[in-house]
Amino acid sequence: MERVLSSELSSHTGERIMMAGWMHRIRRLGSGMVFVHLRDRSGICQIVVEASEAVASIDGLLVESVIQVEGTVVAEPQAAGGYEVHDPSFTVLSPVTEALPFPINKPVINAHLDTFLDNAMIGLRAPSKQAIFKLSAGVQHGFRAVLDVKGFTEVTTPKLTGSATESGATVFPVEYFGKKAYLAQSPQQYKQMMVGVFERVYEVAPVFRAEPHQTVRHLNEYVSMDAEMGFIKDHTSVMAVLTDVVHGILAYLSEHYVKELELLKVEMPLAPESFPHVYFPDAQQWIFEHHGEDCRAEPDLAPQHEKWLGEWAKETFQSDFLFVTGYPMVKRPFYTAPNPEDPKYSNSFDLLFRGTELVTGGQRLNKFEDYARALESHGMTQEAVAGYLEAFRFGMPPHGGFAIGLERFIMQLTGLTNLREAALFPRDMERLQP
Repeated sequence: MERVLSSELSSHTGERIMMAGWMHRIRRLGSGMVFVHLRDRSGICQIVVEASEAVASIDGLLVESVIQVEGTVVAEPQAAGGYEVHDPSFTVLSPVTEALPFPINKPVINAHLDTFLDNAMIGLRAPSKQAIFKLSAGVQHGFRAVLDVKGFTEVTTPKLTGSATESGATVFPVEYFGKKAYLAQSPQQYKQMMVGVFERVYEVAPVFRAEPHQTVRHLNEYVSMDAEMGFIKDHTSVMAVLTDVVHGILAYLSEHYVKELELLKVEMPLAPESFPHVYFPDAQQWIFEHHGEDCRAEPDLAPQHEKWLGEWAKETFQSDFLFVTGYPMVKRPFYTAPNPEDPKYSNSFDLLFRGTELVTGGQRLNKFEDYARALESHGMTQEAVAGYLEAFRFGMPPHGGFAIGLERFIMQLTGLTNLREAALFPRDMERLQP
C-alpha cells in the first residue's frame, strides 16, 4: 500500500489504507477501547482501537513512538477532520519508552523557554510550534514571489568576508588559513555591487551580528530578507516596492496558511494600500508633545518611542505599519545618501510593524567621489573596501534597498514575546546548542 496522509482521508472513505507517523496522544477508556492520535506532516487523525490484540500491540508505548497503521477509513463528524480509522493493525517502527522532557501534545507548551530551547529537537514537533515555522516558510515564499514578478534576480552572497560590512565593533572574527575573516553582518556591499549586474536583486540568508544584546528582540544570528534595486528616484521608490512586498507576503499567508493562522489565533495586521509615514524630526516632536519625553536631540528612536508611534499609526491611520523617514546621517552607515534639502538627515527609513522596527532601508550613494568623502568622514580607508568601491568607479545608477528581519516579522505577526521563539535554533550570547 502507498502511504496515505491525515489530510487525505476524505478521499479514501470505506477503504483499507496504510498510514505512518508519530503517536501524538493515547487515550485509554475503561472499557478497554483506546484512541490513538497519529501525527504526520499534514496533520493529526484519530485511530479507534477496540480489538484486544491491536491494543496489546501498542501496550507500553509512549507518545512520540513512530508507528505504521493499516485500517479502514470511516466518516465521523465528531472526529478532527471528520474522518477516523477503524479496525487497525500496528507496526512499531521506533518505540519510545521514556517520558518526554515536557508534554508537546497540549494546546500550549508549558515549559520555560530555556528548557524548551534545550530540547528544541523534540519541542518543535508540537503542532503550535510547527505552525510558527510553516508561517516562516510562507513569509519567505511570499517575499520571493513578489520580487520575482518585479524583475528581481535572487543571488547568494558570501558569508565569509575580508572586512566588516557595517562596523568593526560588531563582527565575529574567523581564523581563515592564517588570515582574519569575518562572518557577514549583511549582504549590503555585495547586493549593491550586483545592482551593477542585474539592476534588481534579492537574497534570503543568515547574517551575523556580534552586538552583546540580551533582549527579547535581538539575536546574534538571524535571517535577513534583503533587496536592492537600481534606477530609483530616491528612497520613496524603495518604500513603494517594500509596501508591495509586505502586502504580497500577507496575501500569500492568508491564501496558503489558513490552518496555521487559525491554530496560532493570528490577528492579521491592518495594512492599508499606502502605509503612513512621518519624518524623523516630526516623530520626535510628536513624542515630546504627546508623551512629554524630549528625545529631540537623540539620533535614534528608543523601543518605547517606536511603540508609541505604532499606537498612533493604528489609531490615526488604521495601520499596523508606519514608515519613519529621514534618520540622522550620524546614525546611518557611510553608504547612505543624504537628503539633498536637509543634509543632516538621510534619504533612509525604518518600517515599524506594530510598534517595533521591522525593516531598515533607503537610498545609497552611487558616485565614487561621494564614497571617498563619506569614508573619510567615517574614519574609514578606501583600501578596507577596495573591491566594493570598484563598482562605483565604473558606473552605478541611483539605487537603494531594504532588509526585513524574518524572525521579527514572525514575532510581530504572531504575538510572540521573545524573538528566540521565532528561530529554530536561536543563537544569542549564551546559546550555541543544540
